[in-house]
Amino acid sequence: MLPNIAVILTDAQRKILWVNEDFTEITGYTLTEVVGKKPSLLQGPETEKDAINRIRRSLQHKIAFREEITNYRKNGEPYLCKLVIHPVFNRDQQLSNFIAFEVDGNAVKNIDDIPLMHLQEKYSSSSLKGIEEFKLYFKVQSLMEKEKLYLNPNLSLKEVADRLHTNTKYLSQVVNHHTGSNFQHFINTYRVKEVKENLTSDEYQNLTLFGIALQSGFKNKSTFYKVFKEISGQTPKEFIKMAHA
Repeated sequence: MLPNIAVILTDAQRKILWVNEDFTEITGYTLTEVVGKKPSLLQGPETEKDAINRIRRSLQHKIAFREEITNYRKNGEPYLCKLVIHPVFNRDQQLSNFIAFEVDGNAVKNIDDIPLMHLQEKYSSSSLKGIEEFKLYFKVQSLMEKEKLYLNPNLSLKEVADRLHTNTKYLSQVVNHHTGSNFQHFINTYRVKEVKENLTSDEYQNLTLFGIALQSGFKNKSTFYKVFKEISGQTPKEFIKMAHA
């Protein structure tokens, strides 16, 4: 199961424009409670001064960076916040926004397996063409993770677009823009993750390899093997061997 990843979008003055549902899950604050405020509202008595200064310097220098800092939930409970912040520039290369991805370090020990927490994820320029596009991407991502629509082997672009009250052309463009892949590849990454989780679960040990693939949203054996190797860089049997090593 993927961890909650809080997303904070601010303007150039670091005032919050938008946060996702995972932000509320982690901090207890809703979007309406934080809009117009600065993320520093999460800081408290035990927040490390050195970390605050490092964050401030990096923001002033407009560079992407990773940091750890003690933040506080709405109920006053402290937690370790592991974060990555990217500056966002407009077409004229002027600073327009900051975008932060944050996880609860008490619940997530290793963030290296979380793509959004990698500094090489590029949000510095054309990756943020309007808040609505950005919000739509995280809505489709949330829909996949929470409702597991990818388990439907006949899932279509139109079905997802209808669920998100948008059109297929725009949804396809947003997925391509933020993932660098087409809609089908985007869906298949979730199916491969599901297969990997099921392969290491005792609950599915009575099923064949393709049986697990069917449970994970694949419907064609040759497509399953091809997609698994393409996305994971190894065959299913190689994955199983490494998982049980």
